[in-house]
Amino acid sequence: MAYAFLLNGETVHADVAATVTVLDWLRLERGLCGTKEGCNEGDCGACTVMITDGDGSLALNACILLMGQVAGKAVRTVEGIAGPGGALHPVQQAMVDHHGSQCGFCTPGFVVSMAVAHLNGARDHDDQLAGNLCRCTGYAPIIRAAQAAADAAVPDWMTADAGRLAGLASDDGQRLSGAPGTADELAAWYVLNPDATLIAGATDVGLWLTKQLRDLPKVAFLNRCADLKTLQVSGDTIRIGAMASMTDVLALMRGQHPSYAAMIRRYGSVQVRNAATIGGNIANGSPIGDNAPPLIALGAMVHLRCGAVRRAVPVADFFLDYGRQDRQPGEFVEAITLPASAPALRVYKLSKRFDQDISAVCGAFNVTVTDGVVTQARIAFGGMAGIPKRARTVEAALLGQAWTAAAITAALPGFAADFAPLSDMRASAAYRLATAQALLVRYRADLAGQPVNVLEVTP
Repeated sequence: MAYAFLLNGETVHADVAATVTVLDWLRLERGLCGTKEGCNEGDCGACTVMITDGDGSLALNACILLMGQVAGKAVRTVEGIAGPGGALHPVQQAMVDHHGSQCGFCTPGFVVSMAVAHLNGARDHDDQLAGNLCRCTGYAPIIRAAQAAADAAVPDWMTADAGRLAGLASDDGQRLSGAPGTADELAAWYVLNPDATLIAGATDVGLWLTKQLRDLPKVAFLNRCADLKTLQVSGDTIRIGAMASMTDVLALMRGQHPSYAAMIRRYGSVQVRNAATIGGNIANGSPIGDNAPPLIALGAMVHLRCGAVRRAVPVADFFLDYGRQDRQPGEFVEAITLPASAPALRVYKLSKRFDQDISAVCGAFNVTVTDGVVTQARIAFGGMAGIPKRARTVEAALLGQAWTAAAITAALPGFAADFAPLSDMRASAAYRLATAQALLVRYRADLAGQPVNVLEVTP
């Protein structure tokens, strides 16, 4: 089925499989080769494109963005960042003026990321460009270029797409097969197609296609389900729709759970967070998924739906075994609920790179101390077992004890009873066990106000 979208300001109709990546379609079908193929897994940013819909404009990785996800939206590649007659965008001119390009392979992705950040008024340039890798410049001239362009006016052509979207074919006319518009539609469709693959942000499914070369004969794209994207704070509870992006979750958590938010800021890149969803991360069930440990430590619930039947399961109980979750055929994650406040929550992510890297260990701690005695303890880890898991032996060793260094030391052997971690390319089993123990020591120091942030500790 052909579906319409805007490409660099012009309406196009694509008659191509919905699981073809936008990167492949741009390069192979349209000859737009400015968008580069680097890692083909969403890490390097060489394929960054700008996507605009009714919610605004975002930078996304075209290599793991699927054609079914851009129906009814506007796509702008590096070829569309320049204006009519080749007029340079301010960030392009700044890249020239500040010598921000050497070999040039990464430059198109940088330019698109910078142009989207410029459009949105974002000035946290280090964060905005963390998902764009450059081996030549050392980043300094690129950051200088972003700073130099920050105060320039946004060119007219960069805001024109939003108005043109209304001129596309009606939603019904370009609706893809398997593209429900509401949670109710999804529930009805999935009961009839329980063998289908549900695609939220495609940050994981995209790799199934590009790296594992899987064939996905039946899929449903969930990006049209606006009612699954809501975030609500009601009294002492937060409810997050499964399709809420990690960008939106980060914005909410900065005010509710700052330590959780600090970890999310390191969760992928801007491009990845713009696509990734909290529901997709939980439903995927990865043992190194970074959302599960803090949610488990918070006592969060995952809300599941199959047709009209709904049920809620503690996130801690949702993960049954490696690659297996408590989710029945035709059942999908509808929302996550968690406490709105947990002042003692701390989340620590250990990885080889500080930004945009897979965790070796991710630990989340939420301990309540009343009159100097531990009255509640929830401690969870990712990367320590085949599933995200609570450290129940350690918790039990702390409960009822004075919150002292001696009590912490006495509880440390419990980690070996709770976890039997594996060795892999990210860390050895011994490292994982030792650092998990060290994180409990760090947590007590953190709550006591001692400096524990590795970016702030000085010799």
